[in-house]
Amino acid sequence: MAVRRLAAEQPESFEFTERNLAWAKKVIDRYPAGRQASAVIPLLWRAQEQNEGWVSEPAIRYVADLLDMPNIRVLEVATFYTMFQLQPVGKKAHIQVCGTTPCQLRGSEDLIKICKSRIAQHMHEISEDGNFSWEEVECLGACVNAPMVQIFKDTYEDLTEESFNQLIDDIAAGKEVTPGPQNGRRFAMAEGGQTTLTEIDDNTKGETPVPQVVDGAENASHSFAGAAINAGGHDFNGVPTPAEDAVEKVRVAFGARAAKAPAVAPAPKKAEAESEKKPAAAKKKASKPDAGTPSKASAPTAGEPQSGADEKEPELLKKARGGNPDNLKMLKGVGPKLEATLNELGIFHFDQVASWGPQEITWVDSRLKFKGRIERDGWIEQAKTLASGGETEFSKRVEAGDVASSKSEE
Repeated sequence: MAVRRLAAEQPESFEFTERNLAWAKKVIDRYPAGRQASAVIPLLWRAQEQNEGWVSEPAIRYVADLLDMPNIRVLEVATFYTMFQLQPVGKKAHIQVCGTTPCQLRGSEDLIKICKSRIAQHMHEISEDGNFSWEEVECLGACVNAPMVQIFKDTYEDLTEESFNQLIDDIAAGKEVTPGPQNGRRFAMAEGGQTTLTEIDDNTKGETPVPQVVDGAENASHSFAGAAINAGGHDFNGVPTPAEDAVEKVRVAFGARAAKAPAVAPAPKKAEAESEKKPAAAKKKASKPDAGTPSKASAPTAGEPQSGADEKEPELLKKARGGNPDNLKMLKGVGPKLEATLNELGIFHFDQVASWGPQEITWVDSRLKFKGRIERDGWIEQAKTLASGGETEFSKRVEAGDVASSKSEE
């Protein structure tokens, strides 16, 4: 891979619009405490869309600040992934021409000649009107529809010199263009038409995909994020976009087909079949525990997780032994809120955690806000060490005050 560097000329600053910032916060909230850096790619992509198709140095610093990451870590991501453009691109279209073998054999070199003659002689140069730029890239994953190009988020396939010239003309004029095959074929279907599942009537022909306006308009599927489109396919006023309308039409069409199909009763699960054989009298009732002794959970109320065959309730206490609970925050990944949640469940001591097996882990995990953290952060091994009077590297840092409690919050 060639060395990728930031553009020589940079804007003074960057910040998300109010709508994009609200979106970014929702994305960040999907990840557990301490794992917010996982949102770096979607945030960089949204920054690129808002910044007219490229990632600036101020945008990299802005994303780093949002995610509490060193600037160099975000720069590494932006310069590694070629999906991020590091210098300005055409305002209406940055055309990525696939030049890998299948596309080359089917005429991609002719498409590149058109880019050189109509846009700019060299890759990454912007046309005189500022609306177009281009580059040759490696495989874009539509080999059966070669040759093809990608413009922002959409691909345009089965191109010829004539159809590619027409595509550029339409984009330049702000006309509607349709992503996907440009020769009439539907998706990756054989060019001669449908060859399989011929007994099913295709009543969605001509309805999908829908035309898009490639000029930054709100209904463009790859319009810049400055437009009023949210991640759910609606605009920010709650109005469905054309793409969402098309999806709904396909959903209705396939639903109608499913209704025509003969109903087939699903085979009962093994666990359900066995449970039907057992008389109701064989089920045991849980007794109420005394204070300080292991307790059994009462019947769950609405909204509480239901116990399954693959989970088992661990040893629970009504209160800490001797009124002195262990400091569960010494377990990596446990903050004050999570410690309070564990206490509410009846978990107060390291030896309780240390005794959990796979079924107990599943039971506790289903009652936590972020699933998978028990095994991910290694609670069991830590708890065994702490229960025996030992120390872990993390517990030493907690005792020394080097770990802020807020870092472990959910």
